Amino acid sequence: MTFAQRVSDLLLRMFGWRRVFVPPPAPKGIVLVYPHTSNWDFVIGLLFKFASGFQVGWLGKDTLFRWPVRRLLLRLGGIPVNRRDPSGFVDSLLAEFASRESMWLGIAPEGTRAYTDHWKSGFYRIALAGGLTVGLGYLDYATRTVGIDTYLRLTGDPAQDFARLRAAYAGKRGRRPEHASDIRLRE
Repeated sequence: MTFAQRVSDLLLRMFGWRRVFVPPPAPKGIVLVYPHTSNWDFVIGLLFKFASGFQVGWLGKDTLFRWPVRRLLLRLGGIPVNRRDPSGFVDSLLAEFASRESMWLGIAPEGTRAYTDHWKSGFYRIALAGGLTVGLGYLDYATRTVGIDTYLRLTGDPAQDFARLRAAYAGKRGRRPEHASDIRLRE
């Protein structure tokens, strides 16, 4: 382990968190981060990223990427997303995946820390169109466990795929459980 990995792992343990990490089975993919109900998820997620040594980028709303923290967030793997203009988002990410030999991208499928009755469909469309593996990342405040231990290939049948996602995330509790979104796409 590098010095940064040891320090990050130590900080996670000091905060009472246990880390679980199964390395990805493919060079490219998407990591879902669920439930995402608190700003603390970002801090715990970054410590996990550094402790595990997993090179994963992440999406964040573009308003976060302002001076004086813009450069730091980009160096930490952040990719700004303009949520006010979603046109071309999926195509631009697919082009980025196609241009790289390896790339993992963390996405909070809820798109917000507040409750919503569905997940956004972007991750699903990107994974299917790119033939990408989907890692199931989680922050479970009930057990103080952060990790990625399951990888799936989506079938293209939303009913089947979301049944598998609901089963995998059953029992995972966010810091604010009442903010955890329903695991389904919008009708």
